[in-house]
Amino acid sequence: MLVTVKCVSCGLELDPDRPQTTCTACGSMLSAEYDYEAIKETFSPSSVRGRAPSLWRYREVLPVADEGRVVSLGEGFTPVVSLGKGLKMKDDGIQPTGTFKARGMSVAVSRARELGINKLAVPSAGNAGAALACYAAAAGLRARVYMPTESPASTVKEVVAYGAELVQVEGNISDAAKRMAEDADGSFDMSTLKEPYRLEGKKTMGYEVAEQAGFVLPDVIVYPTGGGTGLLGMWKAFDEMEELGWIGADRPRMVSVQSELCKPIVDAFAAGRESLEGPAVDGRTVASGLRVPRPFAARQILRVLRDSRGTAVAVPEAGITSSMRSLAKKGLFVCPEGAATFAAYENMLSDGSVDRGDDVLLYNTGSGLKYLELF
Repeated sequence: MLVTVKCVSCGLELDPDRPQTTCTACGSMLSAEYDYEAIKETFSPSSVRGRAPSLWRYREVLPVADEGRVVSLGEGFTPVVSLGKGLKMKDDGIQPTGTFKARGMSVAVSRARELGINKLAVPSAGNAGAALACYAAAAGLRARVYMPTESPASTVKEVVAYGAELVQVEGNISDAAKRMAEDADGSFDMSTLKEPYRLEGKKTMGYEVAEQAGFVLPDVIVYPTGGGTGLLGMWKAFDEMEELGWIGADRPRMVSVQSELCKPIVDAFAAGRESLEGPAVDGRTVASGLRVPRPFAARQILRVLRDSRGTAVAVPEAGITSSMRSLAKKGLFVCPEGAATFAAYENMLSDGSVDRGDDVLLYNTGSGLKYLELF
């Protein structure tokens, strides 16, 4: 039961029954809030146990009131695979469109449809654009996707195949966002954390992590961070589950992983900063989803890392590609972003940041089938 959308910085509350983007007072991201007291009467671990294995099993804490407006292709409830003592990987590579972006777009497009929005646009390094194109097509809505010319060919073809309008831009995702703003064609902005409902889809990652582990959270979650929506979504899910009485106050240490070629969160965390400062460094990493020189919610990401007693780790490009091949030998065909978490884990074992006895969850965000040229 959605009751409001609230600014995470200044606390301003806005009408959830109108289309919302960012805070009208300070420009920060908005968070959807629910009537947890009312929900907890009927929404419990036992109540979801027999539901269909999709993210919509958590519908009480999702923003779509009219189930007839839900656009679902079976996204969510992906497997957790053991990689040896204490180490597991949650594999979102089997999602519709092959990445975890399906989670956010399923919920955000469903909510847009419910609010009467029929034209959507997004700047994307690749996978978010493909997911928007897919779910917009399923919903019968129009979509325009702005992508760097260097985006993976597989995602470019996806966008076109789903019938979305494709606009390719020289540069990175920030340049794509700038071009989208310049065009201002009346489409609703579905950018990462610049509307409140993609985060709601991503938070189901946290609900699943908890449910699949019997509501005992891992010691450490290692997450590849571009825009950081998944990391923030999981953290929000843990807070909600505590509010609902499903878990206690203990939290995993959250680890943000980036490429050495593009590591704004790693640099800011190491310097003890609360936000990004100085010029953005744009490196052309093979992990295109990590090529986000200036994440919109950097302040919130850094806060989660510190509040969880976590850290931020940069890995070399060679470590990413070698980890893709290593994981394939274990039966997991993962994207470079997901492989970066395995490289980070090995680095953390070496420097003592984690022990082999720790319960560690790596998060793979996409399928290696989209990156065959890297194998």
